[in-house]
Amino acid sequence: MYKILVVDDEENIRRLIKKYAEFEGHTVDEAKDGMEAIKMTRDGEYDLLVVDIMMPELDGFSACREIRKFSSVPIIVLSARGEEYDKINGFEIGVDDYVVKPFSPKELMLRIEAIMKRAGRSDAPSSEVIVAGGIRADVTARIVYVDGERTALTPKEYDLLFYLMKNKNVALSREKLITEVWGWDYYGDDRTLDTHVKLLRQALGEWSRMIVTVRGVGYRFDENA
Repeated sequence: MYKILVVDDEENIRRLIKKYAEFEGHTVDEAKDGMEAIKMTRDGEYDLLVVDIMMPELDGFSACREIRKFSSVPIIVLSARGEEYDKINGFEIGVDDYVVKPFSPKELMLRIEAIMKRAGRSDAPSSEVIVAGGIRADVTARIVYVDGERTALTPKEYDLLFYLMKNKNVALSREKLITEVWGWDYYGDDRTLDTHVKLLRQALGEWSRMIVTVRGVGYRFDENA
């Protein structure tokens, strides 16, 4: 199964997650703060991290930002706050999911399974490059250039852009996008989609106009926009 690092300054939360994860057959290590999490991630091979935001020494967002400099390991963040700003901040630094405390341990296990399934899924054929306007998307290498400059995106922003570009000029429903990008077993709501579209548009600059909102339906990648 998976090797998971649980990062939280509350021992009872770490032990609760560990209990459920080990019951599912996973191996779990524990870290009590962000500094320890960075060191353990550098030294160990983890399949997924579960990281609390509010911690001493170094908060979860700062730890995730540092980890993203050297690792693309999937990350789920935990937080007692569910404000949109916190969620956007998390997605901007490259986390894969955001879970608000208090949470159901069973739901967390399902989210872990969903993320790992998506991480192991590759729908991209070899050497696939899509070009539209000033956007050049190398699907195989997961690299995006905007007006010749390489643009850093989060994992889900890459997935969303690639799916939109592969289905250019097609009106895609919100349900269809969530199912195809996050997976049919995703347990969040469609506000996550809107947040990622907003961030993706910011990253694409003037070419953001190609991601068109289709009122009452969802979104369309329009190369003629």
